Amino acid sequence: MTTVAITGAARGIGLATARALRARGATVVIGDVDAAAAEAAGAELGAKALPLDVTDRASFTAFLDAAAPDVLVNNAGIMPIGPVTAESDADARRCLDVNVHGVMLGTKLALDRMLPRGRGHVVNIASLAGVLPTPGLALYNASKAAVVAFTEATRLEVLDSGVHVSAVLPSFTNTELVAGTRSPKGQRNNDPAEVAAAVVALIARPRPQVVVPAKLTAQVRLGALFPDRLKRAVARRYGLDTLFLDYDPSARQAYNTRIRD
Repeated sequence: MTTVAITGAARGIGLATARALRARGATVVIGDVDAAAAEAAGAELGAKALPLDVTDRASFTAFLDAAAPDVLVNNAGIMPIGPVTAESDADARRCLDVNVHGVMLGTKLALDRMLPRGRGHVVNIASLAGVLPTPGLALYNASKAAVVAFTEATRLEVLDSGVHVSAVLPSFTNTELVAGTRSPKGQRNNDPAEVAAAVVALIARPRPQVVVPAKLTAQVRLGALFPDRLKRAVARRYGLDTLFLDYDPSARQAYNTRIRD
């Protein structure tokens, strides 16, 4: 039976992934910086739940030692939004610490365990934001671009070792991260269960990268070839040029307080 450790799994995509894997018979270990929420999620799913600060090596080491996973899903992440000049230095440091260094640390610690035995899988939850820069999302864009590049470079480094390293790039997903924002025009957000299903499929059949929803894969790959004028026209067409600048601050207050606590 496969054992899967998931970071940031007390809510959102992480919790949905834990639920989907448990339904398929996997042993799941939930890690989250919110220990009370992790315990509640663990009780709901009948899964082991542990406190985890992904920015702290000792905490991450203890988590992996206790979980002994075949698969690590690096899911923990935060998303500050707004004009880049209004983002605080503290938010910038926290975003990179959790989203980038947390993923790097987890990947390195997992590989230390997986490479000697010649098997294992590290799945890093990135984002379409890592390949599609968007006004009002500069910090998050930068962090997820780093995750995409780090994951691919690491995958190439351990190629043929028996260990897989993959990235998942979801588009807008209905979690706390998008609180107070609206969906792109003419599009619907992912449900966390849809992203979870993609993770489950990726574990079953490892691939370098998957986009959720899959129908956006071609657009993502071709988008880099578009001229700037076309990119700007597309952004205006879907409202992406203002989506993270014109939002409801009061609706994000609880989320912002939690990620800055």
